[in-house]
Amino acid sequence: MQHWPGVKGKRVVITGATSGIGLAAAEALAARGAQITIVARSEARASDAARRIAAVAGSGVPVDALICDLSLQSSVRRLAAQLLERHPRIDVLVNNAGAMYATRRYSDEGIELTWALNHLAPFLLTSLLLERIKHSAPARIITTSSGAHNGAEIPFDDLRAERSYRGRGFRRYGETKLANILFTSELAHRLEGTGVTANCFHPGLVASGFNRNNGSAMRAVMTIIKPVSRSPSKGAQTLVWLADSASVADRSGGYFIDERRSTPSRQAQDPETARRLWELSVQQVSASAQGGPPLA
Repeated sequence: MQHWPGVKGKRVVITGATSGIGLAAAEALAARGAQITIVARSEARASDAARRIAAVAGSGVPVDALICDLSLQSSVRRLAAQLLERHPRIDVLVNNAGAMYATRRYSDEGIELTWALNHLAPFLLTSLLLERIKHSAPARIITTSSGAHNGAEIPFDDLRAERSYRGRGFRRYGETKLANILFTSELAHRLEGTGVTANCFHPGLVASGFNRNNGSAMRAVMTIIKPVSRSPSKGAQTLVWLADSASVADRSGGYFIDERRSTPSRQAQDPETARRLWELSVQQVSASAQGGPPLA
């Protein structure tokens, strides 16, 4: 079994850490002594979150904050370059940022926005940081998925969602959450023997700012379900456990709910679909590489 003393003194990079479960996890890990780097969309949100995390840590260690539009591969590449320049070690990478959009939208690079942010961003960021993470082994990669993957399939013949979206943002969201699990599975397979583990988890229904960007109707729905939703701290519990616990040091490729390994959908367990998705994702991110490092 790998020796894992916990996150104290380790560099933990978390995307989507300015609110919700990302912020709650960053606070909890900082309280355990982790050196936190958060990735945010804006300077203002980053500054507010960094102050909160630093206050919880109480150690005088500054919280590192970087700005990135994760829906743009050009921005993800700049983020990776900054992280590699700043940090000789990356012990834990948490791919947590994500969103759901009620109507079909496209990034400035022409990629359907949900797919760009929820799947291609963690795929590209992980790929660009992977050698540094392996050099830091034992190390961990954790990706936030969702129970919304159940019933979803990867639309290999309609990645731009031109036929399948039809205003059904939850369906597209589920496809990207399925992609997160398949990505984790294939990544874990490729990382065998390196000392780096890859796992994903479902946080449950969490009362946060999620889905409040989709108009008054969705805001009303999220308000109605808030009394039966988990707090961000409860939703972050499995994430923190996957990052900190020695009990998962040799567990990789798993999908976890409430600190227990769970069985995802049949589609999420198909190794051929995982390999096909990986190869397609390499093509999608390589198209924007502009001389960047090749991905395998």
